[in-house]
Amino acid sequence: MNSNVLIESFAEFARSKNIDRPTMMSILEDVFRTMIRKRYTDDANFDVILNVDKGDLEIYRNREIVDDNSEDIWDNDKIPLAEAQKIEPDFEVGEQVTEEIKLEDFGRRAVLMARQTLIQRVKDLERDNLYQTYKDQVGEIISGEVYQVWSREALILDKEENELVLPKAEQIPKDRYRKGDPVRAVVHRVEIINGTPKIILSRAAPAFLERLFEQEVPEIYDGLITIKNIVREPGERAKVAVESYDDRIDPVGACVGMKGSRIHAVVRELENENIDVINYTDNLELYIARALSPAKLTSMKINEQTGRVSVFLKPDQVSLAIGRGGANIKLASRLVGMEIDVFRDAGDYDEDIALDEFSDEIESWIIAELKKIGLDTGRAVLAVSKEDIVRRTELEEEHVDELFRVIKQEFNEEEEENDQAQTPTVSDDAQ
Repeated sequence: MNSNVLIESFAEFARSKNIDRPTMMSILEDVFRTMIRKRYTDDANFDVILNVDKGDLEIYRNREIVDDNSEDIWDNDKIPLAEAQKIEPDFEVGEQVTEEIKLEDFGRRAVLMARQTLIQRVKDLERDNLYQTYKDQVGEIISGEVYQVWSREALILDKEENELVLPKAEQIPKDRYRKGDPVRAVVHRVEIINGTPKIILSRAAPAFLERLFEQEVPEIYDGLITIKNIVREPGERAKVAVESYDDRIDPVGACVGMKGSRIHAVVRELENENIDVINYTDNLELYIARALSPAKLTSMKINEQTGRVSVFLKPDQVSLAIGRGGANIKLASRLVGMEIDVFRDAGDYDEDIALDEFSDEIESWIIAELKKIGLDTGRAVLAVSKEDIVRRTELEEEHVDELFRVIKQEFNEEEEENDQAQTPTVSDDAQ
C-alpha cells in the first residue's frame, strides 16, 4: 500500500465521521511519527510533510556528517563521512544530509499497522466527541428516530446517526414504537462502558416534563415563572408546582394557556398524562392542601419532627385525595416532601366500632400497626384503600384483605340487625 492510497482512504473515512481537517492532519502526523520512532528510536531529526488533498506524504531524515572515527557516529542524528559520500561524493564533515524515506521502506506490516491505528484513532476521537457532546446536554430534549426495538430498550439514532438508548424503564408505559418512528426524549445520563460512551434517554424523568413546559410556556423560558418541583407517575399523573416572579402573571393560568392550549401540547406528548399545575407557596398547610387537589380538606395536623401529615376529609373526598391506585396521595407526598396520611373527618364516625372490639378476630399486632397510622375504628379503616394501608404499614396484602372482610362482615351484620329491629311485626291478637 503506497502513501497516496493510505492517506486518501483515511481522509475519506475521517470526513465521513465529520473529523475536521486540522484534527485529521494531527492524527496522520502523529501516527507516522510513531512509525518513525519504532524504527529509528527518535523522530526529532525527521520532517513529515503531508498534503491530505492530494494524498501526498514526504518524510525526510536530517543528519549531520561527522568523521568516520568520531564517537558520535552512532547518534541518531549523525552520519559517518564514508556513508554520506555514498549518497553524494562531494559531502564533507559538518554538512547536513537530507534523505527522503519512502513509506514502503517501513515494511508492509508497519504500513498495515499504521492504517489500523489511523482508523482506531478516528473511532476513539469519535467516541470522545460523542461523550463530550452529550455530557453537556444532560437534561436537554433531543429528537431522534427509532432504529430498533427490543424488549428492554429501544435504539434511537440522532441527526448525526449516533446511537442512543431509551430503556423500557425510562419510557412512558403507553409508548409503542416501531422502526422509523420519530421520538423526543431528554438526555438522562451518559455512561462509559468498556471505554464506549452510552447515551441514555428518558421520557419518564421529571426533567422531560420540565423541558416540555419550557418549550410551550414562554414565561418559564424567560424566567418570569419558575418550576419549583415536579413529581410524576409517567403516563398516569404528574404534579407541577410553579411560582411567578411577577405579581401580574398568574403562573397556573400561564402554564395552562387559553382554553388549555399550552398544557394540551404537553399532555399529548406524554400520552395523555394527567397534569396538575399548582401555585407554589411557603405556607406549608396551604401547599399541602393544593398538592392534594382536587380533594378538599377539612383539617390537618402536621408533625414536622416525624415528617408526617394527617389530613381529614369528608367521606366523598377521601377517594379523590388518594386517587386511582393511590397515585394522587403518593405524588402529593413527594411534592411536599412529607408523608401524608388520609383520614375521614371525625364527625363521620357515628355508629362506628373501635378496632379493639375486633380483637377476637384480628390479631393484636395488626391492630397496633393500624393504630400507628391513626386508624383506630372500623370505618376509619374502610375509608382508606387497601393499597394505601399496605404502603403505610408493615401489613401484607393478604392481611389487609382479611382485615377488610372481617370489618365489612361486622358492619353488614349490624345493618341487618338494625333493619330487622325497624320492621313491624304482626301480633297474635291481630291474627
